[in-house]
Amino acid sequence: MYTFLLVVGLVVGIAYIYHSVVVKGKRCKSKAKLHGKTVIVTGSNTGIGKMTALDLARRGARVILACRSKQRAEAALADIKRGSGSNEVVFMQLDLGSLKSVRAFAETFLKTEPRLDLLINNAGIYMPGTTEDGLGMMFGVNHIGPFLLTNLLLDRMKECGPSRVVNMSSIGHNFGTIDFNCLSTHKELGVGNSATDVFNIYTNSKLCNVLFTHELAKRLQGTNVSCYTLHPGAINSELFRDVSKVFMILMKPFLMFFFKDTVAGSQTTLHCALQEGLEPLSGCYFSNCTVRSLYAKARDNAVAKKLWEVSESLSGLSS
Repeated sequence: MYTFLLVVGLVVGIAYIYHSVVVKGKRCKSKAKLHGKTVIVTGSNTGIGKMTALDLARRGARVILACRSKQRAEAALADIKRGSGSNEVVFMQLDLGSLKSVRAFAETFLKTEPRLDLLINNAGIYMPGTTEDGLGMMFGVNHIGPFLLTNLLLDRMKECGPSRVVNMSSIGHNFGTIDFNCLSTHKELGVGNSATDVFNIYTNSKLCNVLFTHELAKRLQGTNVSCYTLHPGAINSELFRDVSKVFMILMKPFLMFFFKDTVAGSQTTLHCALQEGLEPLSGCYFSNCTVRSLYAKARDNAVAKKLWEVSESLSGLSS
């Protein structure tokens, strides 16, 4: 009996250490205050985006919640104002699956807001489908929408520098590939609706995020704007809200123990946004508040450049 209890205690202890060190991970150490600064956080009505917006509001920033759902955003707006004690938090509608919406958001923002110091492209989805512009849903929302938004706002960021662009990616980018023939034919990163197909398209979109940041850093050389991409960790959030409810119920105990909560999940985003002295690492990829090396395919200059040119065409920037 004593041996059994000893083994159970050892297992529980190891599990606790794993959860505390590996799952929770490092925290952003920056004490930066952001009074007089303006930030945009896309997808900030829930999950990591909401926690990121809350932290930035607490630091004194003017925070723009750029979200698709007005109802959900207004609820988040009330929570963030209450949690931060700041009234410098506003909602502006943005649907990254609509190029028209992205352009309207940028036009309204540039007319009404004199500054932009920090753009956090946090929003992302995991679901099949097609956008109103005929793009694959995950390609459109996870890459083309943020690509267009960033380019429309870059001049303002250059005026207000030093400023930063932070792009949410995923460790899943390691499994991704970019098939330009598929993009040319289907305006999508893959075909099929099976679970495997959807996963592959998602990882392909996450590789786009890393390649976009890689190329963006090159184009920003000599300016006072820097950019970073990141894996937030395995997060117990609403990214998979469109997956089977039965599956999510079965996964809940696993998610609660082995996945980060949204506060822990926001730490690498905050590190990339706030940590002093990161400018020489512009274009780099971070995980657990630490810069990480990338596979060759995620830093391929030729592929990154071609993806940029295709993205310009599909978003209407090059027309």
